[in-house]
Amino acid sequence: MWQEVLLSPDTPIVKAIEIIDRGDLQIALVVNERGQLLGTVTDGDIRRAIMKHLSLEEPVNSIMNMNPRFVYREDPPEKAVSLMKATKIRQIPVVDEKQRLVGLEIADELLSPPPRDNYVILMAGGLGKRLEPLTESCPKPLLRVGDKPVLETILESFVEQGFRHFYISVNYKAEMIKEHFGGGSLWGVEIDYLYEKNSLGTAGALGLLPFMPNQPLLLMNGDILTKINFGQVLDFHQKNLGDATICVKEQHSQIPYGVVTIDQNRLKKIEEKPVQSFFINAGLYVLNPDVLDYIQPDSHLDIPDFFKVLLKNGKEIAAFPIREYWIDIGRFDDYERANNEFTEVFG
Repeated sequence: MWQEVLLSPDTPIVKAIEIIDRGDLQIALVVNERGQLLGTVTDGDIRRAIMKHLSLEEPVNSIMNMNPRFVYREDPPEKAVSLMKATKIRQIPVVDEKQRLVGLEIADELLSPPPRDNYVILMAGGLGKRLEPLTESCPKPLLRVGDKPVLETILESFVEQGFRHFYISVNYKAEMIKEHFGGGSLWGVEIDYLYEKNSLGTAGALGLLPFMPNQPLLLMNGDILTKINFGQVLDFHQKNLGDATICVKEQHSQIPYGVVTIDQNRLKKIEEKPVQSFFINAGLYVLNPDVLDYIQPDSHLDIPDFFKVLLKNGKEIAAFPIREYWIDIGRFDDYERANNEFTEVFG
């Protein structure tokens, strides 16, 4: 119900995040005491705030769209549908003649994701040495988190969001992975494999693709669990017209000492145990087909080096901030944490 996503303009951003994540509407509506529409807050507004390192205790009026699209309740439904198609938005507030909010029109695709023909490449060829001895007899992507292998959870997340064409890059214990997933019929999708004779790194396996895709493709590490909406990442990539998109996750680190600022042997400022914020590579990417020309077949190449090549050649790389649940299970403590959290997060 749209009444459950109403906020006052002084509501903290963190509360808007809770409301957006709790329901299916993917929007929060900001109203005044008379119920008049003041603005909207969407997932994109929140991600832009995160990229600016804005405090989540700030009021939503600092990030809301103060000029949202809307329709009047007297307008025919076709007007809302036309407006959503033209502007590529998924929700349209409905107001009366006094700008009081009376409803919310929602695009059908929000409830039933459209089929995505983009190829998804899942990187599952690593040795998983940091998780030995668990990986001595089982490749890391097949380690169970919750009640199933981590790579199976990743695959099902993509399938639920409309993706149906997959490649899995394999090297270490490749046959175990292929035996588990087969051709994808169990999930109603197509799965093919990229066989790395030698370890090719986090980007090198892309050089094994047997054809050049005609749409942007998604590349994801096979040891990451996240609740991100992959369709939103793809839409963001296409909207920003970049050559590639890298997903990033904000991290905070507290320095356990007092940090001083000095200018010409004079103390200017001292800050006790400050917290630094930075973004880390989250292991999920969108790539335009033409950037694959920079990958040499059967050559080892990691993503950082690949992106350095792209930047050197003038390619535009966008950054998409992940605010949803995200964890890399490459270390024992993270693997244990993922198992403890799995049921709560993935149900």
